[in-house]
Amino acid sequence: MKLINIQKNMEFGETGEPVSPNAQYFNSSILSISILAVLEFEIPINFTDAQIISLINHVFLPINERFSSIMVEDQNGKKRWKRVEVLLEDHVKTPIFPSSLSPESYDDHFDDYLSKISQERFSQNKPLWEIHIVKYPTTKAAGNVIFKLHHALGDGYSLMGALLSCLQRAENPSLPLTFPSRRSSRSMINHEKRSVFSYIPHFFLSIFETVSDFSWSILKSSLIEDHRTAIRSGNEGLEFQPTIITTMAFSLDQIKLIKDKLGVTINDVIVGIIFLGSQLYMQEISISQEANNISSGSESHSTALVLLNTRMLGDYKSIEEMTKHKADMPWGNRFTFLHIPIPSLTKLSNPLDFVYYSQKLVARKRNSFDVYLTSMLLDIMKKLGGADYPDTFARH
Repeated sequence: MKLINIQKNMEFGETGEPVSPNAQYFNSSILSISILAVLEFEIPINFTDAQIISLINHVFLPINERFSSIMVEDQNGKKRWKRVEVLLEDHVKTPIFPSSLSPESYDDHFDDYLSKISQERFSQNKPLWEIHIVKYPTTKAAGNVIFKLHHALGDGYSLMGALLSCLQRAENPSLPLTFPSRRSSRSMINHEKRSVFSYIPHFFLSIFETVSDFSWSILKSSLIEDHRTAIRSGNEGLEFQPTIITTMAFSLDQIKLIKDKLGVTINDVIVGIIFLGSQLYMQEISISQEANNISSGSESHSTALVLLNTRMLGDYKSIEEMTKHKADMPWGNRFTFLHIPIPSLTKLSNPLDFVYYSQKLVARKRNSFDVYLTSMLLDIMKKLGGADYPDTFARH
């Protein structure tokens, strides 16, 4: 780990920058979304409490002032970040499980604990993060550290950048981390060779797809409902029901192999796996629930609400670069909602087709203006109905 040295612009008790609209969407009376990240250890966790406190004080908290801030309303009713003193004892948790159990038994305890903390809302009187240190060995790791971070703190790009900024290169710790560019030289050459006239058909196609996608998103959020399935019961008060989290491990080497063979991204492969797994689950559950008017996975019309990062992603940016004034890749939440229909098993039978489907559909929606119109709509809804109103758009 390396120390992060970032100049602090806000003293304790002072209010700082305004809370972004996206951060308010994620932290309202209707919607509260957190990110759960699990860091697995190959060796047992033997840190003392003093070491953990020192690590958080000198490495984690300096990453961004939001880790030591809460949301408050100013005199004009606008929400802003206010820096407060952080009592680390309120944020660092070490659960106690029964001793001398098998790794398989600790798997169940770990999943139950993960389910429990996922349902707990953050207190608005302290910074919106927690670190849970699980020192019991599971079948996957000798120990686990769970980061529970409220999505209002930042999106995945920001938080992954924060994590990577804490790490050092193994061969030379003095050198900054670098990663390969996502854009190949061949794609840049092909892009340069294209004439202006070649973009005209693409422009009109984008207009047509924008009108189609945006209209369909509005209808899905207001009038058209998905079928009742094993993953959508349609019952009222579902948000008050308990949830269960189970973990599943996939080989990153196998995911990379699929990515390279199909010429897609890792995200495309993961989304394809989720879509296929959802349909197989719905089909399996519906066999025993047909009498309750539950649609089967192969016949149902289901929609996934995808949060799409609207950044023009390029190379990795350090935390110092993201927190600069007018940074190219600034810290925060840069996203929009996309309604993606989950393909049915009757239309796609080959598992690889789910990956192709995900890649083509998400790429098409990313290239249309629907992503920007949806963001504008959310901002308008917030101005007209308050911070809670746009959340009804996502919950329908």
